Amino acid sequence: MLSSINLQAQIPVGIKLQTGDMIFQDLDCGPLCDAIEQVTKSYDGKHFSHIGLVSVQHSGIFIIEAIGKEVQLTPLKKFTNRTTNPMLVGRVKKQYTRIAAKAVKYALAEKGVPYDDAFLYNNKKYYCSELLYDAFKKANRGKDFFVLEPMTFKQPGSNQFFPVWVAYYEKLGISIPEAEPGINPGGISTSSKIEILTP
Repeated sequence: MLSSINLQAQIPVGIKLQTGDMIFQDLDCGPLCDAIEQVTKSYDGKHFSHIGLVSVQHSGIFIIEAIGKEVQLTPLKKFTNRTTNPMLVGRVKKQYTRIAAKAVKYALAEKGVPYDDAFLYNNKKYYCSELLYDAFKKANRGKDFFVLEPMTFKQPGSNQFFPVWVAYYEKLGISIPEAEPGINPGGISTSSKIEILTP
């Protein structure tokens, strides 16, 4: 299925994707992505601003992701073509393989759910890592698999919000959800329940 190297140009060569794998992306989407990356810790000091869940199907390899306007199923080539930055692939440890398979089924059923541009947990919308958090929690019989942590929108070492977040939430007409529970791609990448794959 991965005979064409072009389809995984930024994914380490030699990795055969499986259903339930997670692909971590460093998207250059401007000040918002930069702000996210500055306040989140990721595997090996990398910077991740997006994550998707792999679904290997008869017609090809797809990524379930919350991006744009909604949760959607994206062909692998379209997903990898978003950035020239290297991507990392995470896979749950062997004892969690069944949970990962169930999480994919849950995430697929959420196709069409609106994108959570407010980054608020449990509001019937999803941002990228929130989709994975709920999918794995559902698959784990309602128990946390990944961990929610207090979010911050402040500049590191400062009590000041990033100006880009101030403008962003003013436009939405809501308060900045400082310290509200949330999750990010970096946090998932450092989970003890997954392994980052190397060729």
